[in-house]
Amino acid sequence: MSQIQKIQRKMLEIVQDEMIMKSRIEEILKTENKTIPELSEALSCPSYELNIWLAAMLRYNEVEAVGRADVDGYFKYELTGKKSVAEEEG
Repeated sequence: MSQIQKIQRKMLEIVQDEMIMKSRIEEILKTENKTIPELSEALSCPSYELNIWLAAMLRYNEVEAVGRADVDGYFKYELTGKKSVAEEEG
């Protein structure tokens, strides 16, 4: 089997988990805005898989990057249509 076929099959497996992981991501982001590494750690999944799920959520305007990037270049993400955590506290 070629290397490309292995990658495509792996991508298919990742995409099949999208709906499950989308709800888990939403549950986490309801309480606190998080970066990709923070979400990856909270969900115990590789960051490259999280990027795929977040890209789909960004495409459908379900999440958005907020504020400035941290020193490592990561933005925090929040659910759209929800007050930011900072607004709720202040």
